[in-house]
Amino acid sequence: MALQNFQYDIIMREYSRRQSQVQHVLEEHRREAFAKVPRLLEIDQTVAGLSAEKIRSMLSGKPGSVDELKEEVAALAAERTALLLENGFPADYLEPHYFCPSCQDTGYIDGHKCACFKKAEIELLYTQSNLAEILQKENFDHFSFEWYSDTMKNEATGLTARDTAKRAYDMARNFVRDFDSRFQNLFLYGSTGVGKTFLSHCIAHDLLESSHCVLYFSAFDLFDRLAQTAFSRKSETDPGEEFILDCDLLIIDDLGTELTNSFVSSQLFLCINERIARRKSTIISTNLKLEDFSSTYSERTFSRIASNYQMIKLIGNDIRIQKVFSR
Repeated sequence: MALQNFQYDIIMREYSRRQSQVQHVLEEHRREAFAKVPRLLEIDQTVAGLSAEKIRSMLSGKPGSVDELKEEVAALAAERTALLLENGFPADYLEPHYFCPSCQDTGYIDGHKCACFKKAEIELLYTQSNLAEILQKENFDHFSFEWYSDTMKNEATGLTARDTAKRAYDMARNFVRDFDSRFQNLFLYGSTGVGKTFLSHCIAHDLLESSHCVLYFSAFDLFDRLAQTAFSRKSETDPGEEFILDCDLLIIDDLGTELTNSFVSSQLFLCINERIARRKSTIISTNLKLEDFSSTYSERTFSRIASNYQMIKLIGNDIRIQKVFSR
């Protein structure tokens, strides 16, 4: 996903800050060096004059004079380096020291994003996802099937809890792999502590690493945010609900734990419906049984989910409790 305007502005403001800082340090270096060694200022002014003359010679088509000017500039540069070293300064003291030498703190190289821009992009997306810290622990590399029973079975499918988890894991992997080529949504359901949130975090981690915009909200926080947007004036720097509706992946966790009312039910339907229309992926997790979900949020909402989401049920014993007793 291309960055939204406000996200792009955040990153470019940081580049502007870096450029100002580099220029400020360079000016401090120049004042210090010129005060101690006046000849350095003379060299600097002479080089500037020769550079302007070089440009005029190039435009007038006099290659011979251009070569002579290059030699003069090179000689002056060598003298400047020698003077700096003789007076206790580093050889590059009068050169700008960029945070990123590759793009010189512009963010771009030949019209393409520099590696530092891509890094800044990922860091920003992590920060805005609400998942920055937890994803260091909860990702595919740390997903374990040991917490799932190989004897407990899902009566509807005949699969054990462990096989069910492996099936869900594979579907999550495929969701990430096909994310840019196929529109998908996931509905994770099952009892408390069977790994629904962990699995959604795994997906979020890999998509954030590939510079996708992922937003995570608990159900309570999502509807609280939507209520603030609906009933208060939006500031110029706040993208409001548009960011929620247009991010690459929206994760709504623990749906059913919030206080449900007509506002919540209508906002859930509008959010789900709008993201389907925009072909923006959503992951929903809930502890509710399917029949309870339908009665809680309306058949209309459940119908939209059932026809547009892959339904993944996880079973097993509460992993959090298992971890407590295994210590």
